[in-house]
Amino acid sequence: MTLFAGSEIVFQPLIPWLLIGLLGTALTVALVYSASTRLRGTWLRALAGAVVILALAGPTLRTEHREPLSDIVLLLSDQSASQKLADRPDQSQSAASRLEASLKALPNTEVRNIAVGDAPDDGGSRVMEALSRALAEEPRSRIAGAIVVTDGQIHDADIKADIPAPLNVLLTGKQADWDRRLHITKAPAFGIIGEQTAIGLRIDEQGSIPQAELGRAVSIDISIDGGPVQTYEIPVSQNMELPLQLTHAGQNVVQFTIPTTRGELTERNNTAAVQINGVRDRLRVLLVSGEPYAGERTWRNLLKSDSAVDLVHFTILRPPDKEDGVPVNELSLIAFPTRELFVEKINEFDLIIFDRYPQRGILPSEYLDNIRDYVLGGGAVLVAAGPDFASVESLYYSGLGEVLPASPTTRVIEGPFLPQISEIGARHPVTQGLEQISRQARPSIDKSGPPWGRWLRYVEVDQPKGEVVMEGPDKRPLLILNREGEGRVALLASDQAWLWSRGFEGGGPQQELLRRLAHWLMKEPQLEEEALMADVNGSDVTVTRRTMTDRPHSVTVTAPDGTTTSLTLPKVQPGLYRSTMKVPEMGLYRLKEGDLERVFVVGPSAPREFENAVATAELLGPIAAATNGGVLRLEAGVPSIRQVREGRPAFGRGWLGITPREAYRTIDLRLTPIMPAWAVLAAILALMLSAWIAEGRRRTTA
Repeated sequence: MTLFAGSEIVFQPLIPWLLIGLLGTALTVALVYSASTRLRGTWLRALAGAVVILALAGPTLRTEHREPLSDIVLLLSDQSASQKLADRPDQSQSAASRLEASLKALPNTEVRNIAVGDAPDDGGSRVMEALSRALAEEPRSRIAGAIVVTDGQIHDADIKADIPAPLNVLLTGKQADWDRRLHITKAPAFGIIGEQTAIGLRIDEQGSIPQAELGRAVSIDISIDGGPVQTYEIPVSQNMELPLQLTHAGQNVVQFTIPTTRGELTERNNTAAVQINGVRDRLRVLLVSGEPYAGERTWRNLLKSDSAVDLVHFTILRPPDKEDGVPVNELSLIAFPTRELFVEKINEFDLIIFDRYPQRGILPSEYLDNIRDYVLGGGAVLVAAGPDFASVESLYYSGLGEVLPASPTTRVIEGPFLPQISEIGARHPVTQGLEQISRQARPSIDKSGPPWGRWLRYVEVDQPKGEVVMEGPDKRPLLILNREGEGRVALLASDQAWLWSRGFEGGGPQQELLRRLAHWLMKEPQLEEEALMADVNGSDVTVTRRTMTDRPHSVTVTAPDGTTTSLTLPKVQPGLYRSTMKVPEMGLYRLKEGDLERVFVVGPSAPREFENAVATAELLGPIAAATNGGVLRLEAGVPSIRQVREGRPAFGRGWLGITPREAYRTIDLRLTPIMPAWAVLAAILALMLSAWIAEGRRRTTA
């Protein structure tokens, strides 16, 4: 029982309450009996029993010496990315400073400033999570209120903070703010090269849209890896699908951009990017062998072992000069469909390989001219030269010879020689690092010895055009690569590469060499001589520059916010420069060095904070209302602070309230018995004596 602030009566029973209850019951029964017999002094005996029972209950006066504690107000400042738009930083800073000063001017009030930044891994603004943590660190009895300065675009509204005081929200931004954003609704992880892939997207408008912009169609630019731009006109607020055609294998960064309109809140959400892995449906390869020999099966097995290769292979078994008298219609051989292959369907092939193929009248000259035109138009041809290349039947003396990268000298060198990587080949992506690959595949070989086995025949060529990446005897050209028109050609001046596959003298990396060669011929970006690449691993980005030059290289990096930095790439090996950087924020980045450009995405191209940039009360309004708080716009000015009683509305026009909690700390405690033993004994004796005297008078009277 509380008497006054800091004092109350408590009971400290001398015996269990059960026994006290039994004594009270017995006393009641005795009093009822005494009253029924009209015994004098009954009320005196009742008082004496009550004193005994009360004394057994141990009534004590507890007096506390209290020290008042200050009220605590939580002031949360949203400092996420969306809070850095327009004039929101100035709004937030000014409001936080003035509110802190107003709160500190109140008596017995403390302020806890809490800054809420961007959550990791594109978690957005976690205001409610920060509020819950702050509440857990402070005594609930001292929380007088919480004030949040934010744009209202939080990403944890589902978290329920158990706040024992009003929550008020101050919105930054302006009511006239508006924004337009681009959103990718559907993007496949893979796409087949040369076939159309559908990309789903949507353009949304938010806020107070100007009348001139309302419902207007918007142009959108689409580019792959920073290449040529395609432009479309699409309506707003509608789900759309646009066609897209991938041009190369591997990662394709597809960038979508809509123009920034004057008055928009931000342009960060006007750009989106997705990474799509380009795959070939089937790599169509035409292998034409001039005659059966040991290397023919090796070529065939290498190509057939790749499930992504659709191989068409023909071997010329019956040249025109062979007269054995057997009618053609009796030969159990498939007729060589020359017209179908080299006229009608030549452009369906990704790569054509001539393996020891001589001119023997099988292919008319106009068909070889078609192959030349196929190269100039963007096709790829590989010639594996045998002794026939040095003869009068050489392909060099056909129309195809116009695009071949070297001419034969008519000399064939028989005898073992060791293929060597040239100085240019050490930097070229087709042959770069082949020696290391070979040694790793053959750990048992002498590290000081050659990395692979020797070949046994070389067809001498001279006047090479393009790049000599491998050399034969006496540093003569062995593997020559060149560009002709829109296509590419390669000449291997030996028919002995199959020895590597057979393990002759330890073998060699024929499969890796062929794979790289084929992909280079088909213009894979990863095997370009001049390439700029980026490998993203979390916030770490490895930038690689492949080049045929030896000069120092530095790359200009453009961040999502438009700021630029220069990144120097140190040399790691001939023709390869690499550096790793840590990016500060998520979004779309651009790399540029000279004419080379590359885009890459760290996390989402438009971070979560920019998905909805217009300030709103929709998320925090219901939460504040449940605590008797509300939402006010800073655009109307910084509100004043009032103290309100618990349970009353804590906001109004131009003001917001906090609830004083009158919390305290007990620094001293005194317990004083209300009924000392001597007083109890005296009272009992006095009452019992009085009862005895009263009863004695009754007897005398009687």
